[in-house]
Amino acid sequence: MFESVPTEQIEYSDPWSISFEKRLSMLRTGETRIAYFYDRPDNSTFRYRAFNMVEAINNENAHEVSASWFHVGDLPQMESVIAVSDVLIFCRSKYTPAHAHIVSMARRRGMRIGFDIDDLVFDTQYAHLVLDTLDQDTSNELALNDFFAFMARHGTLLKLCDFAITTNQFLAKKIEEFAPHLSARIVPNFLNRRQQEISEYFFHRKNATGFKSATPFHIGYFSGTPTHRRDFAVVSQTLARLLDRYSELRLTIVGFLEPGPYLQRHADRIDRHSLQDFVNLQRLIASTEINIAPLIDNTFTNCKSELKYFEAAITGTLTVATPTYTFNEAIRDGQNGYLSKSHEWEEKLETAIARLGSPDSYSDIARRAFNECKSLYGWDRQADKIRAATLHV
Repeated sequence: MFESVPTEQIEYSDPWSISFEKRLSMLRTGETRIAYFYDRPDNSTFRYRAFNMVEAINNENAHEVSASWFHVGDLPQMESVIAVSDVLIFCRSKYTPAHAHIVSMARRRGMRIGFDIDDLVFDTQYAHLVLDTLDQDTSNELALNDFFAFMARHGTLLKLCDFAITTNQFLAKKIEEFAPHLSARIVPNFLNRRQQEISEYFFHRKNATGFKSATPFHIGYFSGTPTHRRDFAVVSQTLARLLDRYSELRLTIVGFLEPGPYLQRHADRIDRHSLQDFVNLQRLIASTEINIAPLIDNTFTNCKSELKYFEAAITGTLTVATPTYTFNEAIRDGQNGYLSKSHEWEEKLETAIARLGSPDSYSDIARRAFNECKSLYGWDRQADKIRAATLHV
């Protein structure tokens, strides 16, 4: 692991835990105002598609264009939000009568309404594929009813909007096929200010030591929820063989994923961590030499963003990923990371491990990825893209 990265837990509190009054005041700062609506603030989609967007917009000429976020807890006060807004963006929200009422209020004011979605969870023709990829029981009647309803409610609200915003061109095409009357604009996922600042701190500590790491070295998997079992299975046999081969190797898993039968014999060499807040997740990623992002390669996974790459790159950690649409766009194999088809994982991980024996070789790829990541996914590089996507008629 990289010993230059602190091991102590970093104090954290949700930066979005602020009052309605303060959020409304943020919205009213600019001449043109964008209101984001997400069902409940959380550390995942809300952070990327609402909180980060608002932070980026308000950082640059907020007296001209300002933004804020709201949620179902604000429903009794949404009339006052609509009254001072110019554009309304629903973020991955599911249709309810309350959402329909918000749409009606916005329409009466002549507002444009957008729908931001970062996953293929709006078109029921893909429901079985998504359930299968997430390793859910497709013979369970209750699960089928729940998930078809889940997707249909997203799709229903999406079709009530004037335009869509999403993370990549592959998913944008699926949106436009589903709702041909909508144009889908692209705003990629990106870092927020606190996330980037702490990650850059870790990077510079690693860089100052020439990316020197001490044994044991770690391969890290940071998507460890049970719905990623099939994705992790793509690489589990390879990891078991590498653990057989390298006594100084350990595996880091964040989340509740069960590693599966191939890794049982190495259970004592797997470091488990609970799901993390976004600051301490960056700390764990930064301390790890090799980040892996294996995915089943299908239509659903090709819609996903490249965040597992850039969240590692900004800390100076090397990534090996499945060449889905966004990873293939972001990673140049052998230059700023590695792309691995399902049959190539052992070869690519061996190549990445070999770089650890040559700090200069590792640092070349880490520095290149860091600089590109800062330029493309930096929190202060996004405002123009967001404004173009949300305000362009």
